[in-house]
Amino acid sequence: MTDQAEPASAAQSATPEIPGKPTSASRTTLSHIMTHSDTNLLGTVHGGVIMKLVDDAAGAVAGRHSGGPAVTASMDEMAFLEPVRVGDLVHVKAQVNWTGRSSMEVGVRVMAERWNESTPATQVGSAYLVFAAVDADGKPRTVPPVIPETEKDKRRYQEAQIRRTHRLARRRAIMELRERRVAEGYED
Repeated sequence: MTDQAEPASAAQSATPEIPGKPTSASRTTLSHIMTHSDTNLLGTVHGGVIMKLVDDAAGAVAGRHSGGPAVTASMDEMAFLEPVRVGDLVHVKAQVNWTGRSSMEVGVRVMAERWNESTPATQVGSAYLVFAAVDADGKPRTVPPVIPETEKDKRRYQEAQIRRTHRLARRRAIMELRERRVAEGYED
């Protein structure tokens, strides 16, 4: 389960293989009750509050999986499915879906339930984040491969590879466009 798209340098190939970690080893849930200080002008919980919880949970998972510091490289596909209200108990569930050489995709599901009711939690949001594991100098460091355990984990792993391919293709297309515009004399 190594990252096929990133060729290993001679120094990296001399590094011993890091043993993989199962998906469950770093999976976590962060829970928080929403209060009036979390609301926006419409009286619902501000999207930025939810995004912070998402980043916090994903960061914890990335750090646990990689065994050290990891920084947010990107957040994509943040979807807000339902509004979150004051008094909702929000559960942010995160897990590593895929790993490359030094990067990890973390999938996050946001659930909410009323703090004083016994109704089941409903999904109110989801996101995918990419984290890069870094050393003390902020340089990329190798992460253990993730080992999908369930059929859902295997599906998430495959979907994460598709998202990675699309992220790389989008980045490449944007860079080519910028280079072409500079060559044509346009300045951004």
